[in-house]
Amino acid sequence: MALRKQFAYFRQQDERAAAGKDFSIYLDSAATSQRPDPVLDAEREFITLQNAAVHRGTSNAVGEATNRFENARQLVAQFLGAPEPEYTVVWAAGATDALNTIATGISEATAALSVPALGVPGSERLAIHPGDEIVTTEAEHHANLIPWQRLAARCGAKLLVVPVDETGTWSVAAIREVLNSRTRIVAFTDVSNVTGWRSPAAAVVQSVKQLAPNAVTVLDTCQSVPHVPVNIAATGVDFAVFSGHKMFAPNGIGALVGRTELLAALPPARTGGSAITRVSTDSAEFMPPPLRFEPGTQPVSQVVGLGAAIDFISGLDITRLAAYEHSLVEYLVSEINRLNGVTLLGPADPADRVALAAVNVAGVHAHDVGQVLDSAGVITRVGHHCAQPLHRALGITASVRASVHATNTVAEIDAFIAGLKDAKKYFQV
Repeated sequence: MALRKQFAYFRQQDERAAAGKDFSIYLDSAATSQRPDPVLDAEREFITLQNAAVHRGTSNAVGEATNRFENARQLVAQFLGAPEPEYTVVWAAGATDALNTIATGISEATAALSVPALGVPGSERLAIHPGDEIVTTEAEHHANLIPWQRLAARCGAKLLVVPVDETGTWSVAAIREVLNSRTRIVAFTDVSNVTGWRSPAAAVVQSVKQLAPNAVTVLDTCQSVPHVPVNIAATGVDFAVFSGHKMFAPNGIGALVGRTELLAALPPARTGGSAITRVSTDSAEFMPPPLRFEPGTQPVSQVVGLGAAIDFISGLDITRLAAYEHSLVEYLVSEINRLNGVTLLGPADPADRVALAAVNVAGVHAHDVGQVLDSAGVITRVGHHCAQPLHRALGITASVRASVHATNTVAEIDAFIAGLKDAKKYFQV
């Protein structure tokens, strides 16, 4: 496969396999992806030849670094269908950081009702009042649940968690049932990191606008952005978050993409240099978005790497990559369904899932299955995948997840299936 040759990691594994040596099969891209040469080269080139602090100073070096930094921001906006000035891209350490930025900012907006110095102009529109409601679902990654738990506790709001059905999915109708004039936030995932199910995001947003017009919508796109086309403006969501390391980019970089008017009303979760317009000994005024949310020295090389990753994916055509990955998932699901005693989590129809499949092997703990797979060189994720409520709703504590990227092959799916068979044989189930 030509694509694998652009990744040092996969070149090494393929060379080891050809030489008859032990090699690894990587089926854990939902946790983190490998990095292609153009991304590593872009980051290395910046660090070694172009490194400079952005938005500081008037030198040519600073100007060039700032241009690369801001060009990556434009690439994110274009890639995700989030045009300026309607939307603004804010750098974050990842989706977890971005979600906490939203939740903490809303908490500050609420506190500003009694301590105005904590707010920014217009922040009262985002404030949460006692008795208001925050809606999320049982299918969420902990990063899209715990911040809302804490926000509700701080503000006296009620957290409503929409339950999943036996497949680990929920319906728009279930969301609509809990929406009302007290709803202030609706946060949900685009693609589940456990079931791979892609939610009807646009329909949810439309329902929120109709039934809870005072609410903001928050979409976790970590598992969709690397694999399928995402258009934030078309979806109509107010805030979206993602992590770069799942889409061939470096660790420690992701983004919060939000409606500019809402970001302008959101107080900063962190403060410091570069995020301000004026500072006195007793107060400060903040820059408009995005710089308001980017205090201190930024991870410029990681931003450059993220831009290179988007260029890389765009050059390959994400629609074509999505079609290939779907063919892998179809095959993966069909082979899992042939195994007795192995339960596939999530929707039965492969058309309803993106890039992954998690299973439960009856009578064998997921960690034990993972050990058998690891002994065969197959790298997967085992555990609750930072989604304990979802696993609990499905009646299990852990599962084994195989997740694909366009770098994977049918032969690697076969190796995973063989590993499951070996685990069943070893544990005599």
